[in-house]
Amino acid sequence: MNSGFMKSGTGRKKVHVSELQVGMYVSKLDRDWLETPFLMQGFTISSRQDIDTIAQYCEYVWIDALTQTYVSESERQTIEPQDKGRKRTTYVNQVSASLEHQQAFGIHRDAKRITKNLLDEARLGASINTQEAKETVNECVKSIMRNPDALMWMSKIRHEDEYTAEHCLNVCVLAIAFGRHLGMEEADLHKIGFCGLLHDVGKMKVPVEVLNKPSGLSEKEFKVMKAHTIHGRNLLMSSTRPGAYQGAVDVAYSHHERIDGSGYPRKLSAAGISQFSRIIGVVDAYDAMTTKRCYDTARPSTDALKELYRCRGTHFDAYYTEQFIEMVGLYPPGSIVELVNGQLGIVFDTNKQYRHLPKVLIVRDENKEICRESVVTLADIEQGKLDRSYLIKRVITDGTYGVTLQDYKDKGLQISFG
Repeated sequence: MNSGFMKSGTGRKKVHVSELQVGMYVSKLDRDWLETPFLMQGFTISSRQDIDTIAQYCEYVWIDALTQTYVSESERQTIEPQDKGRKRTTYVNQVSASLEHQQAFGIHRDAKRITKNLLDEARLGASINTQEAKETVNECVKSIMRNPDALMWMSKIRHEDEYTAEHCLNVCVLAIAFGRHLGMEEADLHKIGFCGLLHDVGKMKVPVEVLNKPSGLSEKEFKVMKAHTIHGRNLLMSSTRPGAYQGAVDVAYSHHERIDGSGYPRKLSAAGISQFSRIIGVVDAYDAMTTKRCYDTARPSTDALKELYRCRGTHFDAYYTEQFIEMVGLYPPGSIVELVNGQLGIVFDTNKQYRHLPKVLIVRDENKEICRESVVTLADIEQGKLDRSYLIKRVITDGTYGVTLQDYKDKGLQISFG
């Protein structure tokens, strides 16, 4: 949003890339979206750099004609991100993803065990060991500071019968990685990770028959489920020890509040929702959508990001949603992908320059048969060293064609990382 104007579409026209200007909404390209680095199939040009990127891939694009509606300053103040314009800390990967994988296996295993123990204790009525939670978050922060791709890869491994514990840990990992992307100071990475790890602790007070119901909830059951935010606040208020981040109480209470006031439990609107609650709200929704649950199937990451994008500015903070989409990218670590040539692979290392061209571990041949594992650097397509049949065609869910991330975690990824 610039100068108080909000844009809306009224038509479409074809233009040469030389005619593009900041503020135009690109709705169609003269080539397939999958052959480009653009995250969403439709986006507003926000900078000259966006135009230069479009020009690298297209000659013509289609733009939506725009009308402008004025939004008052007081309304804009309620939806501006609380840290926009703040000086950002710049992080550089200290090691490669392949090296960090060696440590991330143990960190993830221990963190998952501790998270499960914390939740089990809460279910049994014991006080939450916030010191142990802090120590778990500390290890996750160290790994993500070295290289976020390895632990994010681990967060893609799912077990339906361990959903809540894995979900809490995944939100912790993704929130820390997101904070790093936003340029938060290291101290804040620990805080946001702590919030993520304990955001759903209140679900331990929801009856199991409601929590794990394999079909839709009745109105009464949904009220019981929504109460997990209140339970979480109460548990953390009674458990949080000196030195633990107190903001986790608010996040447990408020992570289901929505910008337009449609959330719960208090129906807060934008101005009443804290920065960390907004961030965890986005991360929580993404991880839930990409996970198979007892009542719903998992969505590919690309579909989940489209849904977040669709709901930006209404359910989710627009700035944080767009930043989260930028961080995750088209193919986050751990994505199982099908290439144009039919081969299947697992993304294990992202490419910041060419987001649509990561490193991929090939695990199935063009006939979907088991083959000798090898690493392909898709960025070689841009250098002419690899043909375009290695472009990614689509993302598939864990378990499709018998490819499961857990199998490769168990094997320790004992391959040659090219």
